[in-house]
Amino acid sequence: MPVEFLGIAGTNPASEVTARRGGILDLDYTRRLARAHEDHGWDRILFAYHSGSPDPAQVAAYVAGHTDRLTLVVAHRPNVSAPTYAAKTLATLDHLSGGRAEVHFITGGSTADQAAEGDHLDKDSRYERTREYIAIVKQAWTATDAVDFAGRHYDIRGYRPDIRPVQQPRPRVSFGGSSAAAYRVGAAEADVYALWGEPLAGTRQQIASIESAAAQAGRPRPQLQIAFRPIIAPTEDLAWAKAESILNRISATAAGSIAPTFRTGTPENAGSQRLLAAAAGTDRHDRALWTAPTRLTGGAGNSTALVGTPETVAAALLNYYDLGITLLSARGYDIADDAIDFGRYVIPLVRAEVARRDAAAARATATTDLRAPALAGTR
Repeated sequence: MPVEFLGIAGTNPASEVTARRGGILDLDYTRRLARAHEDHGWDRILFAYHSGSPDPAQVAAYVAGHTDRLTLVVAHRPNVSAPTYAAKTLATLDHLSGGRAEVHFITGGSTADQAAEGDHLDKDSRYERTREYIAIVKQAWTATDAVDFAGRHYDIRGYRPDIRPVQQPRPRVSFGGSSAAAYRVGAAEADVYALWGEPLAGTRQQIASIESAAAQAGRPRPQLQIAFRPIIAPTEDLAWAKAESILNRISATAAGSIAPTFRTGTPENAGSQRLLAAAAGTDRHDRALWTAPTRLTGGAGNSTALVGTPETVAAALLNYYDLGITLLSARGYDIADDAIDFGRYVIPLVRAEVARRDAAAARATATTDLRAPALAGTR
């Protein structure tokens, strides 16, 4: 099975270990970070969304002009625009980028951040709205006639798109969440289902839930994506020393941070609750999973790390690949430098092993096909 790597776009170098200095939109850094991914073997980058951040679609359009190959995944929340507007915005980006646009729909896991943009729906209603929204966007991209849609949240009558995506039949749609409502929406509408990095046992549970929801929706299971924070070094001891240094830097940065990468109190969203539950016991899980940063940041988003040599981290990623996850997301703490190191030292190891396995599977299939007629003739 082919494997893909998703990195993170960014408009400034701030992270959990680096306080922001200067403005939020540093175009030179934005361009350099995108090129760091393109030049070091990544396939895609995600343009994240927060209520106060620069608009991700416009930043993606800027990056499109400075890259040639990367797929540009734009995070979008349904509360910020009509679905028809989102459809044409993303279709326009697909043209500007030469067919490299995709979208990651976010229902919204923080009532406060939703309210900051005037959205006061409860969580279940937000998921219901998201399902309608995705269905309308996909219909607007593919319809050959006027689009009509009658739902609880949207009543679209006679929308006629004059711009459609370059990609056919349409760009991929990704979605994430760890609640029963999320499974129902993502399994029914998404092409890619995104998970945060849990221990292998918890990830198996989530995959089973997604598969069950997809079966109930009468669809194949979406492609699976999982996200980690890689911490790599030439030796295991150096990697764990680096991890402890990062933990100290997180503590120092968190003291005065107002960034959405830190959270206090009990999180509302099921994904963060699951991460904190995994972090409540031991910090180390499976081959290389480390949950101490999750506990320190309050389970705010992608926060579980894979720690070790490039070989160890690659082997850990392959453990998740063995579960059927073919889209691997990674974001370091020193974002640009870590994107380069991960691209140089981890991505080639994973790709080589996947290629080796695929070649072995192809040889086994060919051998079976050659033997089949002879076996049939002996009956």
